[in-house]
Amino acid sequence: MGTSPNRRSRHSPTRPKAAGSAGRDSRISLHLSSERKNSLRRRIRNVLIGIFVSAVLVACFRGYFSGDALGHVQYSPQAQFVDWYDRREEVRDAFLTSWNAYKKHAWDSSQGNDVFHPMSKRGENMSPKGLGWIVVDSLDTMMLMNLTQPLADARRWLHRSLTWDQDQDVNTFETTIRMLGGLLSAHYLSTQLSHVASKRDSVYLSKAIDLADRLLVAFDSNSGIPYASVNIGKREGIASHADGGASSTAEAATVQLEMKYLSHLTGNDVYWKKAERVMKVLDDQKMEGGLLPIFVHPSHGQFTTREIRLGSRGDSYYEYLAKQYLQTGESIYRDMWDDALGGIARHLVTTTRNAALKFVAELPTGVGGPLSPKMDHLVCFLPGTIAMAATEGRPLAEARRDPGWTAQHEDDIELSIEIMNTCWGMYAVTDTGLAPEITWFNATEADLQPGPGDRWLRKESSVLSKWKKDFIIKPLDAHNLQRPETVESLFMMYRITGNAMYREWGWKIFQSFQKHTLVPDGEGYTSMNDVRTVPASTRDNMESFWLAETLKYLYLLFSPTDYMPVTEVVFNTEAHPFPRFTPRSSLKTGWERLPR
Repeated sequence: MGTSPNRRSRHSPTRPKAAGSAGRDSRISLHLSSERKNSLRRRIRNVLIGIFVSAVLVACFRGYFSGDALGHVQYSPQAQFVDWYDRREEVRDAFLTSWNAYKKHAWDSSQGNDVFHPMSKRGENMSPKGLGWIVVDSLDTMMLMNLTQPLADARRWLHRSLTWDQDQDVNTFETTIRMLGGLLSAHYLSTQLSHVASKRDSVYLSKAIDLADRLLVAFDSNSGIPYASVNIGKREGIASHADGGASSTAEAATVQLEMKYLSHLTGNDVYWKKAERVMKVLDDQKMEGGLLPIFVHPSHGQFTTREIRLGSRGDSYYEYLAKQYLQTGESIYRDMWDDALGGIARHLVTTTRNAALKFVAELPTGVGGPLSPKMDHLVCFLPGTIAMAATEGRPLAEARRDPGWTAQHEDDIELSIEIMNTCWGMYAVTDTGLAPEITWFNATEADLQPGPGDRWLRKESSVLSKWKKDFIIKPLDAHNLQRPETVESLFMMYRITGNAMYREWGWKIFQSFQKHTLVPDGEGYTSMNDVRTVPASTRDNMESFWLAETLKYLYLLFSPTDYMPVTEVVFNTEAHPFPRFTPRSSLKTGWERLPR
């Protein structure tokens, strides 16, 4: 396997071994049963401590919120006196508010509507009989939050009413990450959490196998690159009706975790092999810096554009490089991730004009062309993924003691912190405290020239007035869809670094969601039209990932660090946790990278 000349080679730290299922079960169950018992004790303690240190806290808060200073990554002295259990319960309550509104207005005994409009109190289906889009995507969040009655209702509907035998076109990628991923995660957690299901419950896995068998036809193209869509009733792959029939690179390369885990569960290697072939087709093209254009054609497997970005159409390709390594420990994906991260640092990361914030730009004409100062909120998956890949889920202090830890790992952690700051800034500079779908940045012409990583990048400022000059929100980009990427990275950054400021940022984001997206009658939460104005106008829609991802990651951010330990699980791009595992001999990558 080759190594990119633009990235310093390094040895991976020793890969941590996953704990057994009995250990996971006991840890998770103990948290759910014991924390409520200790809540009163914690509250009394916190009141006493709060009286003693009230003057200190007032000074801390005044310093944090006053003047022109923006909260930066630092130790937060007030965080040690916060009752995070109470905050976690508020997130749980927000989930229940959302779910109960959906159940009341958009769900009956026969149809679990796929779309919910919380303002107008109505639901819609994406197919004649419904696909379970919201129900299935929410299963594992209910399990993690110990919501036994909603879970029982959802499981009953799933078992009795949900069928994939419908004459319906579905997006291959979205159906894989949400529906297949949701079912597989529910199956996994049902084997670990004795309070939510019987370990002999096969309903989730049987539904997953049925769906996956229907999705497999997407891979029956000449190249093995999956078609953009599938008719799940007719079992036919369908090329995209746009983009000349090309599939997006992210969508083609973000089905691997799900298919590989299903092969691991069933012993049927067909899912693994179909998904694995995609990675070879993409990597064999030896793109510079490990950076892939955003469209690839299923008929011949070649890229159909030069455009490179880590936002829409490109994002989760890079995410799944790191996560495939974390899932199975196969070194080829460590190598591919290292190449790609080196390319990102050299060709895409540049700085803003005033505050010198690091952001991930786009390359409309490919490597060697000028940068566009545009960054989707979707890109905010990156800081958490970088940190997770650097330490493989272990706390940073522990990883640094590993003999394999290098200066490059330190550089990776520093980059993750800097990009995390910028993602937080997308929220901090708006009047609502919520981020837009897309941010444009104020950058100099020099900082948008090719190869910014070859130049010295300035040290960033924490002055709020400078930050506000660097964030540009255009009217068509100002909406907020309740996206999870920033809180996902905050969860991972907190788990890795232990820095309580990431929890504080997550709490501020949650408070902003509470203030601006709870519908007037209190029955549900909605996406927004414009984060720049207060009161914010609403879009009358609740995305399924509000339940599957955003609230889940906030709940885990406020949970103890050994609840859903990130050394033992890997989250798919829809926040569905799967276990890490060692593949049996028949389930291996089966290919080698061409020399670079």
